[in-house]
Amino acid sequence: MKIVHNITKLLERRRELRNKSTPEEILLWMQLKDSKVGFKWRRQHSIGGYIVDFYCPSKKLVIEIDGPQHFKKENKEYDKVRTEFFEGLNIKVLRFTNNEVGTETKRVVDKIKSKLTTP
Repeated sequence: MKIVHNITKLLERRRELRNKSTPEEILLWMQLKDSKVGFKWRRQHSIGGYIVDFYCPSKKLVIEIDGPQHFKKENKEYDKVRTEFFEGLNIKVLRFTNNEVGTETKRVVDKIKSKLTTP
């Protein structure tokens, strides 16, 4: 099955999400951009019909930053379906809360680096 990345119909939504990034997304992007962790990243990247916060194509790794809305029952179920979709494509998913990114940035980046270097 061929999965389309960055489909045109999601272009405006991806652009909107980039322009309205949360402080935590901006903080993590500053740590990831320009291959600072050794690999190239894309932000607000679409895979199939989903838009992910960050994606490392060479390592097939998605990073999602979860705000308070992700803790509601219906959103937890949606996130579970998304994660299963990505895992079905052999794409790994790492999830962090806003709080983790905001208060434990170094630990979050270290966990990402560890995942990037683990086969």
